[in-house]
Amino acid sequence: MKISFLAHKQRGNRGRRPVAHAVAALAVCALLSSSLTGAVAAAAHADTVSTTPASPQIVPLPVSTTTTADGFTLGPDARIVVDDASSVGVADQLAAVLRPSTGYALPVSQGSAASGDISLVVGDPGVPAAEGYELDVTHSGITITAAGGHGLFNGVQTLRQLFPVWIESRTPQPATWAVPGVHISDYPRYGYRGAMLDIGRHYEPVSVVKTYIDEIAAYKVNTLHLHLSDDQGFRIAINGRPELTDIGSQYSGGTSRASDGTTNADPGGFWTQADYVDVVNYAASRFITVVPEIDSPGHNNAIIMSYASAEAQAYKGGSIYDPSINCSNKKPPVWNLSNAVNYSALCPDSPLTWQITQDIVEQLSALTPGPYYHMGGDEVSTALLSTTQYQDFITRESKIVKAQGKIAMGWNEIGEAPFGTDPEMPQGVVQYWGTSPNGSGGDSARTAVRKGMKIVMSPANKTYLDMKYTSSTPLGTTWACTCDNDVFYNWEPSTLIPARTVSGTTLPAVTDADIIGVEAPLWTETVKNLAQIEFMAFPRLTAIAEIGWSPKAGPDHPDRTLASFKVRDAAQGGRWQARNQNFYASANVPWGLDLVAGDTTLNDRNTISGPLATLAAPGKTLGALSATIEWGDGTSSAGTLSGREATNQTVNGLYTISGDHTYGGAGLYEAKVTVTSGATTVVAGFTVRATGVPSCTTTVTGRHSGPLTVSSGVTCLDGATVTGPVTVRKGAGLYASGSRLDGPLTAAGAVDVLLCDTTVSGPATLTGGVRAWLGNGNGGCATATVKGPVTVTGTTGQVVIDGSTVSGPLVVQNNTVPAAPIVAGNNVGGPLSCTGNTPAPSDDGRPNTASGPKAGQCAAL
Repeated sequence: MKISFLAHKQRGNRGRRPVAHAVAALAVCALLSSSLTGAVAAAAHADTVSTTPASPQIVPLPVSTTTTADGFTLGPDARIVVDDASSVGVADQLAAVLRPSTGYALPVSQGSAASGDISLVVGDPGVPAAEGYELDVTHSGITITAAGGHGLFNGVQTLRQLFPVWIESRTPQPATWAVPGVHISDYPRYGYRGAMLDIGRHYEPVSVVKTYIDEIAAYKVNTLHLHLSDDQGFRIAINGRPELTDIGSQYSGGTSRASDGTTNADPGGFWTQADYVDVVNYAASRFITVVPEIDSPGHNNAIIMSYASAEAQAYKGGSIYDPSINCSNKKPPVWNLSNAVNYSALCPDSPLTWQITQDIVEQLSALTPGPYYHMGGDEVSTALLSTTQYQDFITRESKIVKAQGKIAMGWNEIGEAPFGTDPEMPQGVVQYWGTSPNGSGGDSARTAVRKGMKIVMSPANKTYLDMKYTSSTPLGTTWACTCDNDVFYNWEPSTLIPARTVSGTTLPAVTDADIIGVEAPLWTETVKNLAQIEFMAFPRLTAIAEIGWSPKAGPDHPDRTLASFKVRDAAQGGRWQARNQNFYASANVPWGLDLVAGDTTLNDRNTISGPLATLAAPGKTLGALSATIEWGDGTSSAGTLSGREATNQTVNGLYTISGDHTYGGAGLYEAKVTVTSGATTVVAGFTVRATGVPSCTTTVTGRHSGPLTVSSGVTCLDGATVTGPVTVRKGAGLYASGSRLDGPLTAAGAVDVLLCDTTVSGPATLTGGVRAWLGNGNGGCATATVKGPVTVTGTTGQVVIDGSTVSGPLVVQNNTVPAAPIVAGNNVGGPLSCTGNTPAPSDDGRPNTASGPKAGQCAAL
């Protein structure tokens, strides 16, 4: 469609900002083809603002970060370029993060990077660990260098935190994708950085665990410890032993079981071996190693029920029934779906115990490429097994594990077994979970170290994610602590367990030479679904991730402090909200505000209505926030905040700021949204392009012979000639540009009659309409010519008669409109009369010329 809009400078004092503008023909054509009124266009510009400090806020803290002024902005033509085919998988994962939020194609290619690209380079990063990387951001692009895929993957996780928080959104966001100039050199402190998820007590499907894998991988956690069985359920299919899942997986913890066998809460469930392999492979694609755990000899009521219960006796004619396996405190065993412990044990003297153990260890080891098999070994009461029976059990099982080529791992109790003294006994790994380093748990760890074993540090009062944050937290337990993320952060693994003398024997300290890493377990006694897992894990898991990755706190690393961590942890809140991840909005964390507002293009009556900006405000209620919108035309109004508020188990969602405004004319308006919460204020700007033109239902070009009647919709005349009268019915609209009407124009109750660079050969009578234009310089609408009288009456929206020629009387009367009718700079070949208009017309400082008298409200115009 040919457009005859004029470049036009804002004039006068009609309440607009003095912005010069020119509407390009192609842009306006696109607008005319749109079917949306007041729609938000794809943003070429937007404002993304955060109250987070400008320096990179990265968790875990990198070893070395140097900022520069040489920042980079990701553009729509960017590529992700790899120099080695082995890096394509990492590049694809980066693209999967960036594409949804940016809307960019971001193709992955192999070769040489160009300006504007993200480059993943396999090479020497100059750091001492295979997981290390270097990351450089300059104005010309981003480069991550590492020795292999794992290092590149870790660099990608850091890069994600350099982008605005909205990069984590799964839908397009109107942000400017700016990354600060930076050089980062980074590598991990410990090689084992773990998270444990208990699906034994409460069953979780594969999809939940995959999501959790993605969430922990973002913070460079590289080990997922899966607790696959407990008293409440056995969760992995074992070939040749269907009873373990047919009977043993029926229930989940916290379920009440009626006498008839029915339950009133969550059911159980189990994974097939294909499910397990799927999780293992998914984790491996994120450079996470899976450690399987089947706890033994205790925490095994589900296994015992599968063989020694009345259900087992009735199963397949009792062929698998064998009560010799049961050394629990109940004979026959019964389901106990509470949080009780220390009541179950496998009998070490039962041949069936070892047949089952052999099958489980063999099959899980074959399915698991990682080096570890976790035997459990915790909380076995001496009332069930003697110390000797317990140690003999651990000894025998560890040899089975060794035979499968795995390293035996277990809770700190296994340190009392003869590791290092039995020549056939492998050197295992002890996971310290105690709460008192100078208690029995600490002594088990010391004893293990004396035997040459390695340690994973998981002190329950500093790492257990199932502990309550506060006494009022609805989920979790308190036996180890009531602890927020400051407790999780403020400890040092290498000094937690000092040397001590027990009964005349000096037991060594547990130092960094003994520690392979740290792990944050999440037990599911009170946790049932993904949202609750996330609520208990975050923001505390990030503290453990930093302890595992970042350098030891000290003078060489001044930012490795609790105060610094809280600020950096707070910066994650907007990211979690953007990707719809639940978390606990701890009052201990100084959560900030992140605001994004997108540019908007308006058509029709220059009215904007609806959502304008999105706000991430972790922990803030709607009542604690206020919003103001400055529209860019000298006016402002309160914005309306809406969104999902927090519950006692879910963080609040993203909030939306909405507003309604009608601009007096077309133009470019620089608007902004301001959100305030207490002493905190965040501002985001956005541009409103008000075109003033309607959307076309029908377009007429060339010659139209005879009368034209517009009964509905909007008919656009584009360089057209109509050889007859034109009539516009009630509710319909006419937009004529560069056209000629060889006859009268009549409109009654029309939505729009807009004449731009158009000639009408006859009278024009416009009554009872919404909007009437005969030219509109501020709307980019060129002047019109009417060869006859013009009457505009009863209009309710907007009247603009601007710079046009009327060969006869011009009558403007009884129009009631929001802003003063504009009658300015016209050449009228007859009288000019204006009466009964509210408000009175204005000439915008450009007087009209009339060959007849000027009367009424137009007498001085």
